[in-house]
Amino acid sequence: MSSNNPLDMLYRQVIMDHYKNPRNRGVLEGNSVDINMNNPTCGDRIHLTMKVEDGKITDVKFEGEGCSISMSSASMMTQAIKGKTVEEALKLATIFSDMMQGKEYDDDIDLGDIEALQGVSKFPARIKCATLAWKAMEKGLHQHH
Repeated sequence: MSSNNPLDMLYRQVIMDHYKNPRNRGVLEGNSVDINMNNPTCGDRIHLTMKVEDGKITDVKFEGEGCSISMSSASMMTQAIKGKTVEEALKLATIFSDMMQGKEYDDDIDLGDIEALQGVSKFPARIKCATLAWKAMEKGLHQHH
């Protein structure tokens, strides 16, 4: 998969940066939401902890192991949802899911680094890697409510 497309190169750099320097790595103590999920197909695993106060995600951390796509997606997701309301975070998860399925998505919202994962939609086997953290977040927020 070599490409001379500058956007592909930029996206790969963003993904590798999040993989090598994950944001919000760790575990929150005394957290209100604690979810473990894994992708048995390729062995990716995530442990997500979130603090939700008054309908807002005030803090979020993750630990886990897996490929660069799943770990960088988790890092980007934690950055994207921190400080957001539960509704905003769930809406982001829907947008991300649509993006992964190659559907039209609401692009009024600034996705920031998350857009770097757009190319994953062309590799169906990798979509589960990219969505693992998002599914964990959705599951955790639905259980919390």
